[in-house]
Amino acid sequence: MIFLVMVFGAALVNGNEIISAENPPPYVKQCYEGDPKVIDCFISALHHLKPYLANGIKEIELPSVEPFLMDELSLSLTGGPNGYKISLKEMNIYGASNFSMSRLKLSENGKPFEAKINIPSLKINARYQSSGVLIILPASGNGTFLGQFDDLDCMLKGKASVNEINGQKYLNVDALHVDLTVKKMRMMVKNIFKNNRILTEAINLFLRENGHEVFKVMLPQLRKKLAALFMSISNKLLMHVPLDAFYIPASKQHA
Repeated sequence: MIFLVMVFGAALVNGNEIISAENPPPYVKQCYEGDPKVIDCFISALHHLKPYLANGIKEIELPSVEPFLMDELSLSLTGGPNGYKISLKEMNIYGASNFSMSRLKLSENGKPFEAKINIPSLKINARYQSSGVLIILPASGNGTFLGQFDDLDCMLKGKASVNEINGQKYLNVDALHVDLTVKKMRMMVKNIFKNNRILTEAINLFLRENGHEVFKVMLPQLRKKLAALFMSISNKLLMHVPLDAFYIPASKQHA
């Protein structure tokens, strides 16, 4: 997700000092044009970044992705005029830095780049609001939502371009699509409407029995929000990063 482009974006601003390709910071693992294993190098460079993503990189004003923040998801889970609707706000998402990439295909001949990433476990803590009727119970209330999504596969597809500014080339992500599948999930709420035990148990029973359906309802919004957020963060980094500082062209390689 954010991770594919972070390998390109983890580069080169330290205050007002431009860090050169000859003197890269510790979080950058450089790759070289012409290397027959350049894809493996990009994947290795990406994995090299994991602890830096977890802790943040002050030099480029990159905050920690633990937690990763998202604003809101609004879900309509049952139909009818009094359908059960929930809103998840102020979402804190944990586990994003513990990823592994199994596949990377670079863009060729105008085709999109592609990548597959697995996250072993992603945990969500959010403020919960609901309205409507669940089964026969009025389900309006506030509380805390907790979710855990295990063995999460993320398929990324996007397009990038190279722009020249003041004689330097910079990479820009122009479009990004994110798709998600999950093998196992657990969702629950707590502290619902003055700790109403009956309502809390009814909501948690619904979430246990319909977890995959709830995830399907989440998915369209989740895709769009993640793609927009990852593009924004990536391009904020990339605007400071000359292309030939992390992907060393043949003309700058030493014998």
